[in-house]
Amino acid sequence: MVERIQADAVLVGAGMMSATLATLLQQLEPGLTVVILERLGRVAAESSAALNNAGTGHGANCELNYTPMDAHGRPNLHKALAINGAYEQSLQFWAALVEQGALSCPGTFLHQVPHYSLVWGEEDVAALEQRQQRMAALPQFAGMVFSRDHAALRDWLPLVMEGRPGEDVMAATRYGRGTDVDFGALTESLLSWLQRQPGVELRLNHVLRNLCRGSDGLWHLDVDHGGKRVQVDSPFVFLGAGGGTLLLLQRAGLPEARGYGGFPVSGRWLICQTAPLIGRHWGKVYGKAPMGAPPMSMPHLDSRWISGHRGLLFGPYAGFSSKFLKHGSLLDLPASVRPHNLLPMVRVGLRERHLVGYLLQQLRQGSRERLSGLRRFLPQARPEDWNLAVAGQRVQIIKQEPGRGAQLKLGTEVVAAADGSLAALLGASPGASTAVNIMVNLLQRCFPQRFRSGHWSQRLARLLPYDPTTTAAASAAALGQCRQRCDAILGLTEV
Repeated sequence: MVERIQADAVLVGAGMMSATLATLLQQLEPGLTVVILERLGRVAAESSAALNNAGTGHGANCELNYTPMDAHGRPNLHKALAINGAYEQSLQFWAALVEQGALSCPGTFLHQVPHYSLVWGEEDVAALEQRQQRMAALPQFAGMVFSRDHAALRDWLPLVMEGRPGEDVMAATRYGRGTDVDFGALTESLLSWLQRQPGVELRLNHVLRNLCRGSDGLWHLDVDHGGKRVQVDSPFVFLGAGGGTLLLLQRAGLPEARGYGGFPVSGRWLICQTAPLIGRHWGKVYGKAPMGAPPMSMPHLDSRWISGHRGLLFGPYAGFSSKFLKHGSLLDLPASVRPHNLLPMVRVGLRERHLVGYLLQQLRQGSRERLSGLRRFLPQARPEDWNLAVAGQRVQIIKQEPGRGAQLKLGTEVVAAADGSLAALLGASPGASTAVNIMVNLLQRCFPQRFRSGHWSQRLARLLPYDPTTTAAASAAALGQCRQRCDAILGLTEV
């Protein structure tokens, strides 16, 4: 016996992305029926789980890879401004939901934590100072300060400076309006509200086996639920299954997905739960990524909240697994190889030998080598205070681009059918921090007629009254007013 379900929209994966998209759909048109399918027995168990991501509200305040040097030796701020604006949209959206009562107790998922960038050596110190001067002159990053003075650094980061030689050439920038986000707790809160809305259904332990477009114009999803078959029919499908999205997208047979491949990268953290150490560190401290490392491997020492408890994390240490998900299969990578993406994957593998070498070096690391990396940030670190934990699995995009050949894309990307009936999210960082911006753009791309009518545009404008994603719009007064309102609602106070 086959159970048959019809819905206006089907979202695959019960993580931060699907929770955000479903919430937007309910806000824009409450009468829509939405089914969310999750293959595991709980929500937010993969990329959105607190231990599986950095937990940083990515505003480009401290992440040095978002401000690469241009051909003239100056920091390029284009990507930083885009990411900062996208994160401001997320804060606006969460604030609007708190006002409505859709999200309660923002302190369960959001905390104010200063963001730091920390570097060593004269060359990197000079580059960091130049970066701070350019960024602090803009309203988005006003208040960012720089220092190479050890007394100031000890005041900011006492645990980092303890036992450090006075002759160390080092510097840091500090930005007080940084945040830590427990995306797992936020996802749970959003889905809890969604399940109370008419027409929204969350189905756990439902594994999508196949999907195809029927002659009736609907997508037909073949789903397994504990050995029972479920068929879900819908005119719109979103694939938000983290690293597993690529395999599902390939099964859909979209011509737009041709040429896409994936390169999985795993990660691990060192976690400290020693209360005296946790209490002496307050901030997210990002260093410079090693040569050849992917962005998710940029070392950082973080104050974190996980399931309501404050801790201290360092890492991530990169690794390799052929799984596309933490709870995936070792056959995921070979199963993703197709005739149309084999050559791009081979070409990227040959060109990115430094990345392969970096991952091999990380795989060879033992506890002594991991402790050495930690002591770069904490000279007095003791191994008995730190435990190793497995982080999440990310799949970096490999894509054939016209005129550029095969490229390894270190970011997120939406792949959509030409008619907007199906959309999928591929890639990794900055991911969940920019979920609102990604999903708004996805809706505008897949439902253009709803926006042209003005109905959805008006409702969206009430949720996001200020657009910080364009530099022209980001005047100091307008941005300041937007931030003041959001911070008051979300309980954020700059420190």
